[in-house]
Amino acid sequence: MPANASAELLRRLSSRLKMRHLILLLQIRQHGSLTRVAEQMASSQPAITNALAELESLFGGTLFDRSVRGMAPTALGKLVLARAEAMIHDLGHLVQDMETAAAGHVAHLHIGVIPFVPGRLLSAAIQHTLPQDGGRLTVTIHEGTSDQLLPQLRDHTLDLVIGRASSAVDVQDVAFEVLYRQQARMIASRRLAAQLGRSKLDWRALVGLDWILGAPHTPMREQVADLFLAAGVAPPSPVVESYSSKLIGEMIVGNERAVSIVPADIAEELVRTAGVAIVPYSFEWTLPPIALFTRTGSPPRPIEQQFAAALRQQCQGGQ
Repeated sequence: MPANASAELLRRLSSRLKMRHLILLLQIRQHGSLTRVAEQMASSQPAITNALAELESLFGGTLFDRSVRGMAPTALGKLVLARAEAMIHDLGHLVQDMETAAAGHVAHLHIGVIPFVPGRLLSAAIQHTLPQDGGRLTVTIHEGTSDQLLPQLRDHTLDLVIGRASSAVDVQDVAFEVLYRQQARMIASRRLAAQLGRSKLDWRALVGLDWILGAPHTPMREQVADLFLAAGVAPPSPVVESYSSKLIGEMIVGNERAVSIVPADIAEELVRTAGVAIVPYSFEWTLPPIALFTRTGSPPRPIEQQFAAALRQQCQGGQ
């Protein structure tokens, strides 16, 4: 687009685009019907139709394709919707920041965290995030896989994500830095761990135990499968599939035949909190490293930079 055309489009959007326009676009995407949107927004269908026509004129192109199956965003519509969603989330964060300030705090962070990041690490990073102008920090933790969390980072639902850096995740519009790599540990009840520790590692014998593993097609599950396959043994079918380290710990201590393979820092945390034991086996894996993901294209807030610095320091000092 020529520079003068870009400047004109920016001027037009700056002077005429309103927040209600963004809400209208998101409503159309959600309901796929102008009639339903009119009902939801307590308006008439002609008014909604005119508002959409005004928006498409404002953006200089069609935002939604109409068909008997409903309305679907065009390529231009998808671009506009992505930014609209981010702006709405930013507005919500502004309100939350204002409430936080009114309560005597400094800022609020929305942090996405994958399973198997130790709570001790996250807690220490939060505790050591010291706002420059004093006051207290409040945080909301959102749990999920990297694939679930990164889209929420892009649309501004989340401020930062602690996930795994691998070729399987889409890093479009995000930056990342590797924080540390996790080693593998096998955990079991104290009695079973002592029993297993008296003999050499035997994958054929281990496959018959009660395994507690993560969901299929996840990095953790695939790493465990690779260990068995490298030994020429078919991977076990788990009795429980879970990403909850707390549940894994409870299942291990409650079942004398239960075992699992988890990252070393999680194993050590479960030794302290659940009473599991680490089986003294040594094996290698290539689990994708833990990384900090941030958005590109806009400067981070000071509080985000301060949290990132605190997290970086904890990883360097504790891993």
